[in-house]
Amino acid sequence: MGLTVKATIASFGGKLFKLSHPSTSTGTDMAVNLYLPPQALKSQTKVPVLIYLSGLTCTPDNCSEKGFFQHGASQRGLAIVYPDTSPRGLNLPGEKDAWDFGEGAGFYVDAAQEPWAKGYKMDTYITRELPSVLFGADSEFGKYLDADKVSITGHSMGGHGALTLYLKNPGMYKSVSAFAPIANPCECAWGKKAFAGYLGEENKEEWKKHDATELIKGEKWRGHKDARVLVDVGTGDNFYKQGQLLPENFEKAVKEAGVEGVTVRYQEDYDHSYYFMASFSDEHVDHAAKYLGLL
Repeated sequence: MGLTVKATIASFGGKLFKLSHPSTSTGTDMAVNLYLPPQALKSQTKVPVLIYLSGLTCTPDNCSEKGFFQHGASQRGLAIVYPDTSPRGLNLPGEKDAWDFGEGAGFYVDAAQEPWAKGYKMDTYITRELPSVLFGADSEFGKYLDADKVSITGHSMGGHGALTLYLKNPGMYKSVSAFAPIANPCECAWGKKAFAGYLGEENKEEWKKHDATELIKGEKWRGHKDARVLVDVGTGDNFYKQGQLLPENFEKAVKEAGVEGVTVRYQEDYDHSYYFMASFSDEHVDHAAKYLGLL
């Protein structure tokens, strides 16, 4: 079975489609929102794609309603994909006990620990299954989306997801950006809790495979001259102040690895909210648009 259209909403001259589909990765129905800009709908030509990964507790609706990514996307002729943050409906024990682990908090990894290994396969879902569902020959939206021109972005947990999926899969995405990412999860409370639960408490070497600060130091990226990375962090972000984000560790790793093309900006007074993202979403769209051949 393919995509089911739940709603169609006009937005900045284009259309936002609220969709769902049965997932083989998660064993559940997965919600996903898709924004098609006016350029796609009017000319029916394929447009590049920006995937936006959401943060803890979020659904596909949060950013599509409050992030204002459609504004910039409509100007540049860019489609936006808003996936969900975890499976929903598996009814695993403890799945809804905490806001920072389990439902709404998949951390964009493939879980190896039971019971989470049953369906918490968000790495596979985002990098393999969702593209085949959206871009495949059986998709009614495939005629609008250029599968060869895809970039990725995200916020908080989703910023972690965007950075790590980009760094783990060179060439899959044309660029990456992130708002307030959990940039060194091996060293913060959120990341330690998630990785212990999904990957195993003692499996610290496996943790490093899903940590942007560790990945940027690896052989794939050491000495890279055109990393195409943009990160924004608000100095008024309480989670930044609490040491959950650790962008300074990421910056240090970038410098030590001799990686070029990484920009980390500290935006004065901005917090962790959608006010922050809405203020800079056009710039993140433009970052993607540059490497997708639209600027």
